[in-house]
Amino acid sequence: MAPGEQQSGDYENLPPGLCNRRVCIETYGCRYNFGDSSKLAEVLKHYGSAIVESADDADVVIVNTCTVVGPTERRMLRRLSVLRDRELYVTGCMPQVQKEAILSVCNPGFITPDTIQEWYRGVGTVAKGSVGIVQLAQGCNGTCTYCITRQARGPLRSFPPDEIRRQVAAYAACGAAEIQLTAQDVSSYGKDIGLTLAGLLNSIGDPPGSSRIRVGMMNPATVIDDLDAIVEAFSAERIFRFVHIPVQSGSDIILERMGRRYTVGDFCRIIAAFRLRYPEITVMTDMITGFPGETEEDFSASIDLIRRLRPNKVNVTRYSKRPFTPLSQEKDLLDSVKKDRSRILLSCSEQVYTEVNRPWLGREVPFIVTETIREGSVMARSPTYQGIVINEDLPAGYEGRAVLRKDRKYFFIGERVT
Repeated sequence: MAPGEQQSGDYENLPPGLCNRRVCIETYGCRYNFGDSSKLAEVLKHYGSAIVESADDADVVIVNTCTVVGPTERRMLRRLSVLRDRELYVTGCMPQVQKEAILSVCNPGFITPDTIQEWYRGVGTVAKGSVGIVQLAQGCNGTCTYCITRQARGPLRSFPPDEIRRQVAAYAACGAAEIQLTAQDVSSYGKDIGLTLAGLLNSIGDPPGSSRIRVGMMNPATVIDDLDAIVEAFSAERIFRFVHIPVQSGSDIILERMGRRYTVGDFCRIIAAFRLRYPEITVMTDMITGFPGETEEDFSASIDLIRRLRPNKVNVTRYSKRPFTPLSQEKDLLDSVKKDRSRILLSCSEQVYTEVNRPWLGREVPFIVTETIREGSVMARSPTYQGIVINEDLPAGYEGRAVLRKDRKYFFIGERVT
């Protein structure tokens, strides 16, 4: 296939240039992108290629791109420029919305995310590893006025439940300690095919072996439709008591400008429902600072919400104007304003972490090892998905108990007792 030519959607038409080669897949962005790369790697291995870690060791480089914010887009273009003289393919979100920008710095082949899914259905294997990623759907039906990802990924297309269950079972059989369910909006799963996330979680149940399931990011606008059933579905023993539900702003005025289709009150009701059922559940949320039109009062409302909500983790992002979005022509706030508000919100969030974590110090909790950090150190997870660094060599999937000795805000240092 000539550089720049679009791939066929038939997995049997894998370009000869990707067969029986040494291939490096560089992946950027969200867990969904990493899921695409995992599937692509299985396809390439099926056709005789070897996956290598470094571009220096590869015959072919595939870059799985992200363009969610401006700094990430610039990073992608710099990396593609460095690789311009290599045999290069590009996939991910950028080719769908910014192909011309890519072609301005290199002349690669392109692989669409849809093509990866179609190729993968002809292979269907999963790789051994401590963490597996299972995609539930592609695209979303959101109306966020700032989001380029929905332009790149298109409308919601839920994957068949049997396909999802097979992948979960395959990862469990391969010894994955953690299986991450991901989508652009996990809680919208099935809305296009007459199914629900709660129904899917109930049908997955408890996977064999010691695998635990982490449910990925859910939009309040789609959680609220089926709140009670989703909350109850988290009662399965092997599902981490963890939710990632982005609120994005503490101001209803800004949420309306964002096109988020829920209110702060809706969001608080969702968190309250989860905490009522699972009092120690870990809550993660996202905030955007410096959104167009955000006043000091709007920003203060975000600070107030974090103090009231007391989440375990907040992803703070400065608003970044993206092309092809409804707000792309709106007047932007000064970078200095966005930077200051981001710093203040992060500082506030870290104060909350310290307060939330303090009662856990000295407690003994069960854990499962999910990843090796380096020799002599592993990352483990409690049933509520608290990160616990244990300074021992333990295999992925090892289950024991640890005392939480030190608070590092974003994780604990634990001492294994069993």
